[in-house]
Amino acid sequence: MPEGIDLVALFGPAEANLRVLEELAPDVDIHCRERDLTLEGPTDDVDALVTTIGELKKLVAAGHRIDEETVGRVHRMEVPGASASEVLGENILSSRGRTVRPKTFGQHQYVNAIRTHTITFGVGPAGTGKTYLAMAMAVNALQHKDVSRIILTRPAVEAGEKLGFLPGTLNEKIDPYVRPLYDALHDMIEPDRIRLLLDSGTIEVAPLAYMRGRTLNDAFVILDEAQNTTPEQMKMFLTRLGFNSRMVVTGDATQIDLPGGTRSGLKVVRDILSGVDDIAFCELTSKDVVRHSLVSAIVDAYDLWSAAEESAPGRSRKGSRG
Repeated sequence: MPEGIDLVALFGPAEANLRVLEELAPDVDIHCRERDLTLEGPTDDVDALVTTIGELKKLVAAGHRIDEETVGRVHRMEVPGASASEVLGENILSSRGRTVRPKTFGQHQYVNAIRTHTITFGVGPAGTGKTYLAMAMAVNALQHKDVSRIILTRPAVEAGEKLGFLPGTLNEKIDPYVRPLYDALHDMIEPDRIRLLLDSGTIEVAPLAYMRGRTLNDAFVILDEAQNTTPEQMKMFLTRLGFNSRMVVTGDATQIDLPGGTRSGLKVVRDILSGVDDIAFCELTSKDVVRHSLVSAIVDAYDLWSAAEESAPGRSRKGSRG
């Protein structure tokens, strides 16, 4: 092991990371004595573990914290044309004592798409970081003065048409719809600064219905929960694009809350815009889920159930969500 590598940082407190490596390759015997590491076992398993340890060493050398979760991600990561250390070592935003980075290859591709396209669609299940990474890219763009404002929007399930029937002020009416966006902001910006940015209009959070008739120049615009837009609303939103602006549209096509029979704008937009330059479509999957490991298993189980329901003869999907 190279002298410059901190073994405690690599193998974790009480060698917790080393134990994870042993669990990931149960047929490989790992022997660590002082700074010498020896692997014995089937060639393919040893080679895979050597690659994993090599990527972990690169992350440690670059100053990244390695925990048990990171070890598992590096070992399982499939990164054609890249390396796990490049994916996990990419810093999007450093703020409030934490750093936002892609944690899967799919997230890495998604971030690069946002960086290189004017409009990016991020579609995938819960927990894949669609909105969170888009928010981090928006805050980064604002900090670097690439844009002068951030606009965050979501459709109310009623498409904004029934907000007037809700009690309270406008902010109280829309708060339930935009609260997840505020939560992400609080992870990235100091709370007192968020209020200043909101009061000055540098950051705007509003329902989709309030975008109609506007042209959004010099802005980073995020449309969240886009599966709950109609095709007409999706067109309305996309045509708000102004000069020096960037748009990210996120959603989960399996979680549609629109009234029965209403088409989702997110489901049809790819067929409409797939041939248009400077628009990227990124499909995130259960492999990109970075919440509790059970979330990924739940997503896969529901996908299997949905596929079985679709293929069962005579079965009706009436009343299903999406």
